[in-house]
Amino acid sequence: MQETTTTSTTPEVITEAAKNVRGINRFFNQLDWNKIIASVINQAILIFVVIILLTITRKILLKLIDKSFTNKKKDNYSENRMHTLRTLTKNAVQYTLFFIGIYSILTILGVPVGSLIAGAGIAGVAIGLGAQGFINDVLTGFFIIYERQLDVGDHVVIDNIEGIVNDIGLRTTQIKSFNGTMNYIPNRQILIVSNLSRGNQLVVVDIRVDPTDDIDRIMDIMKSINKKQIINITDIRSEPTIVGLVDLGSGNFAIRSNVYAISGSQFGVKTQMMTAYIEALTKAGIKLPTTPINLKI
Repeated sequence: MQETTTTSTTPEVITEAAKNVRGINRFFNQLDWNKIIASVINQAILIFVVIILLTITRKILLKLIDKSFTNKKKDNYSENRMHTLRTLTKNAVQYTLFFIGIYSILTILGVPVGSLIAGAGIAGVAIGLGAQGFINDVLTGFFIIYERQLDVGDHVVIDNIEGIVNDIGLRTTQIKSFNGTMNYIPNRQILIVSNLSRGNQLVVVDIRVDPTDDIDRIMDIMKSINKKQIINITDIRSEPTIVGLVDLGSGNFAIRSNVYAISGSQFGVKTQMMTAYIEALTKAGIKLPTTPINLKI
């Protein structure tokens, strides 16, 4: 029984396959191969021309970008900022040309780009919402660099984080704290920047004294040190000034001296000033208080 069934169905299968083959042959025979080949060649030529034009345009634009950034004065922009801005501009140009090229090639091939964009609208909205933070980081980073708010090596305070700027990127800014901690701050979270490296910084030196001592004599000694030693410190940018006696609280008093110094050098200047004052006062026989200051909480 099984052999009979196989024998009876085999001719039908062969007949059906033959019909399919004849149908495929008729389909290919009806095709205008000359027209198809001509269309393929035409599209290939157009795509080749588009690629050549975009390549030439890319080279020209990148050379113009390099030339424009090379001509900028280096005293206005640091090397790090120039490099970052140049890279950002080049990437923007190359991405734009890439999308123009994809759109042109799809259009030449007859792909309905408009319909594809409309169909991908929902997905685009979802992706856009997910990438919103990234885009904000990039835009904020660009304006931070362009407006020269920060520079590598600057002493800054950002959102209660104080340290030295280690790197400025388009997505994050790296701040190295004085204890060695590296802080990575997303650019969109940088709202207020306190840059302590712009302009001269005030150095305040308080020399504790006993209020029963001869305050005028102590001030005269400090003024003498200002004229002989402090004024010769290379990093100061103003004449040192003796403010006078100040109350530190809890019965503690000090004579305050102020001076402006180059940004970043204030700690060294303060150390040199305090050392010079204490040495001169000690040599003059003036005993300075050594008791700890009790701070009221």
